[in-house]
Amino acid sequence: MTNTVNRRKFLRGTALAGAATLATPALAANDGITLKMQAAWGGGIFLENAQSYVNRVNEMSGGALTIDLLPVNSVVKTSQMQDAVHRGVLDAAHYVPAYWYSKSKAASLFGTGPCFGWSSQEVLGWVHYGGGQELFDELMASLRLNVVSFFNSPMPAQPLGWFKEEIKDASQMNGLKYRTVGLAADVLLEMGMSVVQLPGGEIQPAMKSGLIDAAEFNNPTSDRDFGMQDVSKHYHLASFHQSQEFFECTFNKETYESLPAELQAILKYASEAENSNFYWNNTKRYADDLVTLRDEQGVNVYRTPDSVMAEQLKAWDVVVDRISNEEPFFAKVVESQKAYAKNVMNYLNLNQPDYKLAYNHYFG
Repeated sequence: MTNTVNRRKFLRGTALAGAATLATPALAANDGITLKMQAAWGGGIFLENAQSYVNRVNEMSGGALTIDLLPVNSVVKTSQMQDAVHRGVLDAAHYVPAYWYSKSKAASLFGTGPCFGWSSQEVLGWVHYGGGQELFDELMASLRLNVVSFFNSPMPAQPLGWFKEEIKDASQMNGLKYRTVGLAADVLLEMGMSVVQLPGGEIQPAMKSGLIDAAEFNNPTSDRDFGMQDVSKHYHLASFHQSQEFFECTFNKETYESLPAELQAILKYASEAENSNFYWNNTKRYADDLVTLRDEQGVNVYRTPDSVMAEQLKAWDVVVDRISNEEPFFAKVVESQKAYAKNVMNYLNLNQPDYKLAYNHYFG
């Protein structure tokens, strides 16, 4: 990279929250490039995951590129992060598409959409090899957003969450004030719940004060960190409301395209590498914290009844059909996802043995 090009690379100074203008360019020290990335997480395992991606980029670049990770609300509010990256106030962001899906309901299909019999792993397969990335780029172009995004970290299905009593039938959920995000809000509204969309850090206080009756966030580790075990002792695992999700690492498009090809490749392939690290690390942490919640903190852990999840699937059908009739691009994404899921899951369902059968053989 020439000195002339180097001078065009800059360290963006930390902007004031809510700033409406671009960050003022500054020369990068020692000809290295530094990017400011804000995370949607103030702490806990998700901030650790964001830092893990950043560490991979920093180590792989050998000092040519450094990402400076900032916690939630450091520059702008979570709801403003995508716009901040678009404008150049931030160089990058680490969050999930459900946090900005108000701009387009199709955004929620990239991580928090209906379950077509697949997990997060297969949805990421669709992103990389089923046309999903191209459809996402098409969505960005239609919204005129100046961003480039990579997806990583296949999350296990999210628990149905925390309730005041054990849920044995879907009728018990009718009328409950419940916290979730993304298209899941539409689905649970269809099931008769009253839905409130809150940031993670506000969930436990809201349930403690009675603002909400029940809630989900994402996983046993985060839930335990939030102190959900202090406001409820009834925890339901398994659900179709958000049965697949992953992180979005988004970059200002002009900044990304100004990088040398090898640094662009590092941002991309570090994201792919983080897939495996996330799954290995987080599933072990979730498993350990679930045991702690149950055995040390008195939480009753249940598997959500199949009858409740069957009602969720019916609600998904209603929501997907309604939005597909309203938004042609939404319908286009759903059609692409269904084609991929039908093909890939046909193979996997035929080939995968019943792992639960083997588990019960050894552990009861």
